[in-house]
Amino acid sequence: MTLIKLKDIQKSYPDGENRLNRVLQGVDMEVRKGEFIAIKGASGSGKTTLLSILGTLLMPDSGSYFLNNTDMTAPGIDCPLVRNKQIGFVFQDHRLLPQYTAMENILLPALAHKSKAGEEEIDYARRLMELARIRGVANQYPHTLSGGEASRVAVCRALIMKPLLVLADEPTGQLDRENAKNIASLLSEINKDIQTTIVMATHSDETSSVAHCILTLKEGKLQ
Repeated sequence: MTLIKLKDIQKSYPDGENRLNRVLQGVDMEVRKGEFIAIKGASGSGKTTLLSILGTLLMPDSGSYFLNNTDMTAPGIDCPLVRNKQIGFVFQDHRLLPQYTAMENILLPALAHKSKAGEEEIDYARRLMELARIRGVANQYPHTLSGGEASRVAVCRALIMKPLLVLADEPTGQLDRENAKNIASLLSEINKDIQTTIVMATHSDETSSVAHCILTLKEGKLQ
């Protein structure tokens, strides 16, 4: 079953000299539920822009984007609600909040509309931490975590709402080779065990090798 369908997605930005920089120039893409897609491309090729559109953080200038058969560009779509319930994000810089423990950081998306996480959510967070092999850091604060541990916490946070889609933007970009391999393997394991659909942007051949399909963003189009 198709989860994502993009048709002729266009996105441009002004370059400061009254000209438009055409970043995406007719992107077409279909992703089936349960797939793991890697998108490669040089720095500045538009990978982050494309993931931002998939995550409803940006709207395209034109074209259509259907997520689970819902037109995400239609008037009246509650994008923040869709993001919170259906899309998980893994960023290059982790974005963990320093005042919260690893467990509390993982549970943050579940607290968007309530003041306290339920037992079911806490149990699921523990399960995710076991899958990520970081159960032992649950009560530690971000400044005490290694880069690899912080990345695993970020992956768990992206999964806590059991999203249809996880978007990973250069998730290994700040890690050494060994930790990068571990995070790539973790994403692959999550894709297999939980059947979560993943779209990952990366410049790394080694990281992209765990995906089912590798696409290249070049000259504003996917190849």
